Amino acid sequence: MNVTLWIIASILAVAFLLAGLMKAGRPKEKLAASGMAWADDFSTGAVKGIGAVEVLGALGLVLPAAFDIAPILVPLAATGLAITMLGAAVVHGRRKENQMIGVNVVLLVLAAVVAWGRFGPYAF
Repeated sequence: MNVTLWIIASILAVAFLLAGLMKAGRPKEKLAASGMAWADDFSTGAVKGIGAVEVLGALGLVLPAAFDIAPILVPLAATGLAITMLGAAVVHGRRKENQMIGVNVVLLVLAAVVAWGRFGPYAF
């Protein structure tokens, strides 16, 4: 199970790192034009903040355990990303973007599995 949790955390880390860098690095208008219409509902600072949270969460999923420095940060990062995906699902639900809710739920469940495993029976 430890290897499975590492694989899930690594996949999540790549996904959130790429998504977060895109949100933090691109102008809000370009994000909205590329299919992230939800960005129009938020300020530029909020979109950049969401991107920063995703980048930090991605780093928190793997680096603390990889370097054995404060490994408790791994399940905390997973929990934070799960909460972020819950918020994203609510936003997409309000906007009637039902196809995106599925993606949010999958990422939420994967993050919750990592949090459960690293807080519980497979802690570092």
